[in-house]
Amino acid sequence: MTGPRYTSLTQTLPATVPFVGPETQERQRGAPFSARLGANENVFGPSPRAIEAMREANAEIWMYGDPENHDLRNALADHHGIAPQNIVVGEGIDGLLGYLSRLIVEPGDAVVTSDGAYPTFDYHVAGYGGVLHKVPYAGDHEDPQALFAKAAEVDAKLVYLANPDNPMGSWHSGADIVAAMDALPEGCLLVLDEAYVECAPEGTAAPVRADDPRVIRMRTFSKAYGMAGARVGYAIGTPELILAFNKIRNHFGMNRAAQAGALAALADQAWLTEVQHRIETARHRIGEIARENGLIALPSATNFVAIDCGEDGEFAKAVLASLVAQGIFVRMPFVAPQNRCIRISCGTEDDLTALSRALPIALQAARSGGSAG
Repeated sequence: MTGPRYTSLTQTLPATVPFVGPETQERQRGAPFSARLGANENVFGPSPRAIEAMREANAEIWMYGDPENHDLRNALADHHGIAPQNIVVGEGIDGLLGYLSRLIVEPGDAVVTSDGAYPTFDYHVAGYGGVLHKVPYAGDHEDPQALFAKAAEVDAKLVYLANPDNPMGSWHSGADIVAAMDALPEGCLLVLDEAYVECAPEGTAAPVRADDPRVIRMRTFSKAYGMAGARVGYAIGTPELILAFNKIRNHFGMNRAAQAGALAALADQAWLTEVQHRIETARHRIGEIARENGLIALPSATNFVAIDCGEDGEFAKAVLASLVAQGIFVRMPFVAPQNRCIRISCGTEDDLTALSRALPIALQAARSGGSAG
């Protein structure tokens, strides 16, 4: 008997995932983490109104969600002062990046991103046979000018830029990004990932028209709105581009409870403001912990802080390994020189107290070549 006849492209791809989940690591270590500070989830949680809306929607979970996401799209349109035709809702930014890659990328097409930027974008591009061209960070910032110059050089169909950035937490002013867009080559679409923009200073969001054909902007309810497990994201673009998603998206991909929760979360901007204050407080505390241990906390416009461990990637990896062994789930950038850092998500007071106790032990273990846990 024969097995499935995989596509030639599929046969060339590794069986992998962009991130190893904390649950996988917990199974491997045989114990749960005491502090979950690696996935940039919002530990402060969603609006109580969103929780109640999802609880009520569960009574109707026997029904499919609205395939047009009508109520949520209209509420988002009102929130942004644009038309519903400029918005597509999907299963988180990750899901929308997959749909966009399917829409745009064919085998051999050039796509540009930063070396060490969000790996899920790379994963989707590779899945459709695109050829990734990467440019280095400029310091600890993505480099829009270099990205757009590379896009012109290789005739890229897509160029990816996150603002604020993951994994470094750095950011550009939105006005600077719009100014740099003058260098975008004809026929190249900028994928502007603004997942963390609600955590960022005023002026970080790009002041770009929803009908600008050069860009598609990605937003999410996973970060500041505290709904990572619900998988709700949306994109803003021209009506023509948004309509094209209907050709290939999973029309019933959004579950009913998630739709209701996102709608209620959007309506509770007071809760969002409260969460933003808690994130700011946690970032400050993470910076204090870094300084107490002779380390440098990089400025952050996100719900995490990159901590410069002061040496190379191997040293940072040893620090991370010790933290994990002590029950503190954290992650680190993949590519040098950013991989000199570890990345700490904003946590509760208890989470950060646990971090403050574990970090000196981890540093001592890394310096001695051990793996204290």
